[in-house]
Amino acid sequence: MKDIGIDLGTANVLIYVKGQGIVLNEPSVLAIDCETKNVLAVGSDANDMLGRTPGKVRAIKPLKDGVIADFEYTEAMLTNMLKKVKGLRLWAKPRILICCPSNVTPVEKNAIKEAAEKLGAKKVFMDEEPKVAALGAGMDISKPGANMVIDIGGGTTDIAILSLGGIVNSSSIKVAGNTFDDAITDYIREKYKLLIGERTAEYIKLNLGSVYKGDKNNKKEIKGRSLENGLPHTIIITEKEIEEALYNHALKIIKEAKKVLEDTPPELAADIVDKGIVLTGGGALVKGFPELFEKELGVPIYIAESPLTCVAEGCGIMLANLNLLDK
Repeated sequence: MKDIGIDLGTANVLIYVKGQGIVLNEPSVLAIDCETKNVLAVGSDANDMLGRTPGKVRAIKPLKDGVIADFEYTEAMLTNMLKKVKGLRLWAKPRILICCPSNVTPVEKNAIKEAAEKLGAKKVFMDEEPKVAALGAGMDISKPGANMVIDIGGGTTDIAILSLGGIVNSSSIKVAGNTFDDAITDYIREKYKLLIGERTAEYIKLNLGSVYKGDKNNKKEIKGRSLENGLPHTIIITEKEIEEALYNHALKIIKEAKKVLEDTPPELAADIVDKGIVLTGGGALVKGFPELFEKELGVPIYIAESPLTCVAEGCGIMLANLNLLDK
């Protein structure tokens, strides 16, 4: 029997198997046949279909803002993703650890737990993403001193201060990677009267994304559909323009981080001034975040070594101590 850790993200699902490490890292997407309701593809294969499917095929993202928006499809997606993992035997009833955002409601928690139980789990453990991300980033949260982590994921940004193995203070806001994609889409539609798809917005975020001191000389050619005549059209867009689109959303995350710091006991706040804040999650890779955070919060900012896989790596550390969780 192999214990399994699942980072059930809005943008990506990562699966960690004890003794093997991260065995799957794919987009949280599935494609279904609208007539038969059969699952045609999951993960990367389904993601390639986004915005490109014929009428009877639908590409669906069953998670929204860090929680299950469609229970049935989430279950189908997870089942098919686990089938992709070679040598994994679900009939052996593994123990499964699932990570969720820090502000998830009891109802949402139960839905996630139920999905894991339906997969055949012997026992389901749940823990909060910022705590697991901090472990995956190599932070020692077991001691009395404070550690602060900001996990900028696809659907939510989780902010937490940790000490003695637990969360002292935390917050979760629905401003994250997907918000940035939507902001880019809206900006281009307003300014250039050009309609772009989800995948193009994500491409722009990855290649031109910036929230501070964007470079006006870094530019890309972007294709879409003109709202004026309905025909395909190409524009040139710069990193500086994308900063315009994302800056206010970055400030919302900073405002929330300030609130968390303001509600923290003074001794722990003093620790954070010394140790700084660690950024995890895909959003941490958007250019300018460390500099903007440092400027606004006045503390050192560090990006985790592998921000995209911190939660999954943290799952590995937790899986090694599941017996402690059991007690």
